[in-house]
Amino acid sequence: MLAHGLLLSLTFGGEGLGLPGLSLPWQARRAEVPDLRVVLVTPPPAPAAEPPPSPAESVAPADTSAVPAPRAPVADEAPPPTPAPAVIAVERPSETTWTVPPQPPASASAPVIAALSAASSALTTLTRDESTRAALDREARERAAEMAQLDRARRDTQQQAQQQTEKLAEAERLEAAKQEAARQEAARKEAARLEAAARAEATRLEAERQEAQRQAAAKQEAARLEAERRLAAQQDAARQEAARVEAARAEAARQETARQETARQEAARTEAARQAAEAARQEAARQEAGRQEAARQEVARAAAAKLAEAKAAEEQREARLRAIGQQLNEEAAKRDAARQAQSNLPSSWSSARRGRLFGRTDANAEMVLYAEAWARKIQLNQTFDLVREALKQPYTDPLVTVAIRADGTVESVSFYRSSGVPALDDAIRKVIESQANYPAFTPALAREYDVIEIRRTWHFDSAIRLY
Repeated sequence: MLAHGLLLSLTFGGEGLGLPGLSLPWQARRAEVPDLRVVLVTPPPAPAAEPPPSPAESVAPADTSAVPAPRAPVADEAPPPTPAPAVIAVERPSETTWTVPPQPPASASAPVIAALSAASSALTTLTRDESTRAALDREARERAAEMAQLDRARRDTQQQAQQQTEKLAEAERLEAAKQEAARQEAARKEAARLEAAARAEATRLEAERQEAQRQAAAKQEAARLEAERRLAAQQDAARQEAARVEAARAEAARQETARQETARQEAARTEAARQAAEAARQEAARQEAGRQEAARQEVARAAAAKLAEAKAAEEQREARLRAIGQQLNEEAAKRDAARQAQSNLPSSWSSARRGRLFGRTDANAEMVLYAEAWARKIQLNQTFDLVREALKQPYTDPLVTVAIRADGTVESVSFYRSSGVPALDDAIRKVIESQANYPAFTPALAREYDVIEIRRTWHFDSAIRLY
């Protein structure tokens, strides 16, 4: 309030250098002092005997309000007193001047009055000049004091205004610092809020990822259980089939004993041929191994990941299916032999020397080796794309008999047990025909057979498996 009061007291355009200053109410004069007026009156008449007094003797010091008339010695015979003229107020002049009202009509004492008037005028002029100089000096001193006081007040006001400005600047700086601190605090809180939101979002995403992993693991576990269930069902069916063929196996064993007896008799004759065939087989196996290695490397680049995952399970499944396939092949061989004995075969069929390999074991090692080489060619070449679309339908592993001539050509393809999907059966025929011609019989094998019938169970996972 003090600062505002001082600021409101500043005046502009006043006396001085034109700068703002401080004006106090009591410094301005609110009343005017009237100008000094001197009124001369006619003195009483002087005695006739005395000469008129000189101006130096008759002039007295002037008073600030009026000048008294000089008194002269009164003579014996004095004229009657003349009444003093009435003092009439006149209009104040615009300038400070000494005026004398008009004199009354001249009387007998005109010379004295004239002399007194001249003396009074001179004295009045002298007194007025001195008073004027004194008043001017006093007014100058007062003006100088006022100007000094005004300068001190203006300096004080300027100092106070500067101090107020500095205080306002300091207050503004403090307010700006406070606002900046508040802004930084708000930014820090906002950053903390955003960081908390980011952490919450990351936690939510992590929870979703873990939930997705859990669901994927559950799906994989369900698929594994389903595969185990199907495998168990297949094993159960195999056990039932094994129980059904058990009686036939006994008969087959008896026949196998008779055939082995015959084979022992033929052993001496075939031993030399077997040794020669063994050498030829090893050479053919080496060449076939080279071709198979090249084909295996080509296939391995495409199916390495899948084969690595299914390798352990495949070995176990292969062993089980091999045993089952051998049993089924033996039973089928018996049934085929019984049917062939009862049917009338054409002369061309009966005249061809035919060897039959139903399974993977036989007394003729050459036939077993040839069948294994034929199966490897089917399994290692890239023929899975021919059956990929047909495998999308439910099917049963088919049991297929392939008759191969001595020159490696395919004589026939027959299904002992169909897959139940005609498209898959046709695709299997295309796979067998796409790999022809197959290797020709070895000399030892060609001396015994014109045609070899190979029967295998076809299984499909990531590739074609023959059991």
